[in-house]
Amino acid sequence: MSASAAEASPSPQEPGKSAPALVEIRRLTKYYARGDQLIPVLVDINFDVRLGDYLALMGPSGSGKSTLLNLIAGIDKPSGGTIKVAGVDIVRLSDADLADWRAANVGFVFQFYNLMPVLTAFENVELPLLLTPLSRKERRERVGVALSLVDLADRADHYPNELSGGQEQRVAIARALITDPALIVADEPTGDLDRLTAEEILALLERLNRELGKTILMVTHDPKAAEKAHRIVHLEKGVLVE
Repeated sequence: MSASAAEASPSPQEPGKSAPALVEIRRLTKYYARGDQLIPVLVDINFDVRLGDYLALMGPSGSGKSTLLNLIAGIDKPSGGTIKVAGVDIVRLSDADLADWRAANVGFVFQFYNLMPVLTAFENVELPLLLTPLSRKERRERVGVALSLVDLADRADHYPNELSGGQEQRVAIARALITDPALIVADEPTGDLDRLTAEEILALLERLNRELGKTILMVTHDPKAAEKAHRIVHLEKGVLVE
């Protein structure tokens, strides 16, 4: 993400029905095998996520929320159905092509940050860029912009154990932004934070959606977190209820 790209990003309002679909899911199913038995996790899921949307996925534990998020992000593959992201049917991609697609198009934010403890905040954010042809100077510029966006430019040389939980999650968000993906997936991004820090992280995600036009898919158990989204969809025993 360059400084000029950040400055040129749109400032969209909540997307209307005229906004193009970034994610299109049709007849999506997922089963896991347990011996000779097939355990259904997701059953005939159909829905769209429009460009610039901010969607919250809610439901009880075991309802399939994280599984659905992982399928959309290309971390897992479905048992049936289609998942199109920006017109690409990611179900049909080979494992190698899917890995390349995921690196270029999806940013990940996890509940427990998933930072490398032996790397500084700067180095953690830089990690996804090491597989790109960018020069060291270009990487440094992008990391600087990403850390500034999450208000952590002054913590670039700090290690994760020198940061608060909220700061660690900000580093994780900067890392998710670093390749300028169209889609950000967040799995319980405030689940390990106190209420005040959680509000700060939610405000940051809202800003990324509003000011940079990032499409956000967030799994959460927290109704207060879900209220920040444009849309809430519920999963009940693998069935989608909007």
